[in-house]
Amino acid sequence: MEALTERIWGLVMEHGPSVVYALVILIVGLTVCRIVRAAVRKTLTRARVDATLVPFISKMVYYLSLTFVMVFVLARFGIETTSIIAVLGGAALAVGLALQGTLGNFAAGVMLLVFRPFEVGDAVDAGGTMGKVIEIGIFCTTLHSPDNVKIIVPNSSIYGAIIKNFSANDTRRNDLVMGIDYGDNIGTAMDVIRRVLEADDRVLKDPEALIAIGELADSSVNILVRPWCKKEDYWPLRFDLMRTLKEQLEAAGCSLPFPQTDVHLHQASG
Repeated sequence: MEALTERIWGLVMEHGPSVVYALVILIVGLTVCRIVRAAVRKTLTRARVDATLVPFISKMVYYLSLTFVMVFVLARFGIETTSIIAVLGGAALAVGLALQGTLGNFAAGVMLLVFRPFEVGDAVDAGGTMGKVIEIGIFCTTLHSPDNVKIIVPNSSIYGAIIKNFSANDTRRNDLVMGIDYGDNIGTAMDVIRRVLEADDRVLKDPEALIAIGELADSSVNILVRPWCKKEDYWPLRFDLMRTLKEQLEAAGCSLPFPQTDVHLHQASG
């Protein structure tokens, strides 16, 4: 018993300070990790980062900090941590290669949530898909098409492509082309178009609408009609103008020719 007691005491004297020091490091490290997690969460919230992204990033920072603390604690016990770090690095590489596509979607989702090229409720053309944004997730974005079809698009397909946000600006320009016959009076047609635009309250005075000859086409003289309106009036105004302009131009004696081909026959002599 005396020999056992002396051996135990010797072990305590030899390793006791290291154990106490490791426990202190562990307790302090856990406290610091919690403080860092709270600070990251608070910073992201103040920066108005998306609420879906805040807890995810804060947890990742917490577990990464905790990993460093555990490695440091093991080093105080004399355990070789180089191999542990190598194993963790290899595991991270393997997971990264296995989840390459998923991680790409995640990275693109983070960029979408941070830089905000569009928001929920916007009408967009994202990655060649048009629709209204319903949800911006970490891995994919949900859209509703104009005919009310739910579309789920991977974030990597959106962030790596051209994004058109139709709701970003308060005003939009309607681009219409009205074709009249070559025998019609151009001045009369342009006056009719101008009166139609001035009579519609949805057409903005500033910027001024453009009315100009755009092309001398094969079958018609094409007049460019480009009025500005509020973004919510874009489609209703476009539909109404197409009908009203046709009716008013025809009432003024102008015709809207359709594509046609003139065939000339020549009688061969003899």
